[in-house]
This record gives sequence, structure tokens and C-alpha cells, in this order.
Amino acid sequence: MTPVINTDAATLSPIALFLHADTIGKAVIIGLLLASIWTWAIIYSFWRKLGRTRKEMAAFERDFWKAEDIDAFHRLHGESTLPTARVFAVGVGEWRRSTAGTGIDKAGTRERLGTAMGAAVAHEIDQLSDRLNVLATVGSVAPFVGLFGTVWGIMRSFTAIAAEQNTSLAVVAPGIAEALFATAIGLFAAIPAVIAYNRFGHGINRIEASLNRFADGFHTTLSRQLDTAR
Repeated sequence: MTPVINTDAATLSPIALFLHADTIGKAVIIGLLLASIWTWAIIYSFWRKLGRTRKEMAAFERDFWKAEDIDAFHRLHGESTLPTARVFAVGVGEWRRSTAGTGIDKAGTRERLGTAMGAAVAHEIDQLSDRLNVLATVGSVAPFVGLFGTVWGIMRSFTAIAAEQNTSLAVVAPGIAEALFATAIGLFAAIPAVIAYNRFGHGINRIEASLNRFADGFHTTLSRQLDTAR
């Protein structure tokens, strides 16, 4: 007599697969789903943060290059938390310290200005890149966690075959479906994380290039003033 195969859509639905899984399988699925939710939260917040930062930096640079008095501009924008404003504030601070005395070491001043603003750029990029490591971790680890769930589900299928002494689809289908479901959840968590990491990395590189251009331009401006100093 041919056995009745119970593999309808309800039995193999994601909820049914989760409920059918054992403790380890459920832990893998829950962990991957939490990682996916965390990934999408980071993607959304990072996307808004980068977009806002680029717009504000562009507006700051336009205002700066139109300004005729650096000290007056610093009084207005010196306390801003914008990356460009912080690099600008570091440059102004180093300029004031280096030119405060009577004898000015022009070569030393130029070197200190470059070093100080370069360090400020690196610091701002480190701050902006915060939590990108989470996307990199999820993107690299989630497929292997899903693979672990896959292997575990297949092992359960073989155990079911041994227990039932039956190789029919009704016996192996739930375990195999659970295994493939873990793989799918792992890819669902990893693929957006990898894509977002690459895109946001490109955005961070563009911001770093913009900060370096601003620092170089500001350094040139201060260097011209240094040439006229006595």
C-alpha cells in the first residue's frame, strides 16, 4: 500500500517549519532573523545618516569658501558636530597655537597643520564607519550559521529514516525543508548586509575624499597667510 505523503503548503510553510524544528533548529532560525532585523535597522539609520551628512557637508563647504573672515566663520560654526566643521576647528586651533608666539616656524607650522587635520579626518571617518563592522560580520557569518542549520536538519532527516525505517518523502521532507529553510534565512540575512556594506563603504570613501580635499584647501589657505606673516 502506498503511504500518504503529507507535504502540502501548510505543512511546509515557514511557520510550520519553524514549529517543527527542534531546539537547535529554532535557535538558528531565531538568531538569523534577529541578525536580519538588526541589519535592516543599521541599513536604514546609516542610509539616512550618510545622506544627511553629505548634504550638510556640501552646504558647510559652500559657506566656508564664500566667507571672507575665517575667525568670524569659526565663531559661527566652530562648535558644529559636522565632520567638515570638526576638521576646520582642528585646523584653526592648531593655527592659533602655532602662530601665538613672536617667532613663527613656518615649515613646522605647515607640517603640524597637515598632521593635525589629517588625524582629524581619520578620526571622523572612524566615527562615521561605526557599526559597518556589524554588516560585515553578518554578511560573512550568516551563511555559515544557515549552513549549520542545513546540516542539522539533514541529520534529523537521516535520524527519522532510521527510526521509521522508511525512506518515503513523507519521512524526509520535513527535515529537508527545515534544512533548506535555514539556508534561505541565512542568505536573507547575509545578502542585504553584504550589499549595504559595499555601498556604504563607497559612501564613506567619498566622504573621506571630500574631507581630504577640504583639509588640503584649508591648509593651502592658511599656508598663504603664513607667507605674509612676520
